[in-house]
Amino acid sequence: MHIRELRPADAAAAAAIEADLFVAESPWSRDVFLAELAHPYTFYVGAFAGEGDGQVLAGYAGVARLGPREDPEFEVHTIAVAREFQGRGIGHALMDQLVHAADMYDAQMFLEVRTDNEPAIALYKSYGFAEVGVRKGYYPSTGADAYTMMRHSVSERAERNQGSEQ
Repeated sequence: MHIRELRPADAAAAAAIEADLFVAESPWSRDVFLAELAHPYTFYVGAFAGEGDGQVLAGYAGVARLGPREDPEFEVHTIAVAREFQGRGIGHALMDQLVHAADMYDAQMFLEVRTDNEPAIALYKSYGFAEVGVRKGYYPSTGADAYTMMRHSVSERAERNQGSEQ
């Protein structure tokens, strides 16, 4: 398994995973992935299984950098692992990349997650995300609610740790 930045050639494979996992939630199409990959303020990575020409996209994740460069926020746009690759630590490997990108900018991170998606919530909490709100009916096709979660920036975490030591 290796991680690399997603390329336009990966958009169809990402859309296929999306269609399988999020069929009830308006899955992103190949064209949506192409638009996301082309945006100058997004960063998308993929986890690939296999070698050479036999590589298969096992999962993907992406963030957008929002706000001014000197004080940005990062918003997780998506993270998904194909069913046949779940439970192998791929979600963690992908999140490692996203939080590293945000930490390089000393930025807060935000995301939304279905309130009933316990595995994802546990993953996010393991990275220091905390629930900061609920968005009722966030997923229009099903009416499901979402938690808004936030992860403090590196400097905020250091400040909080310093305050708790005193």
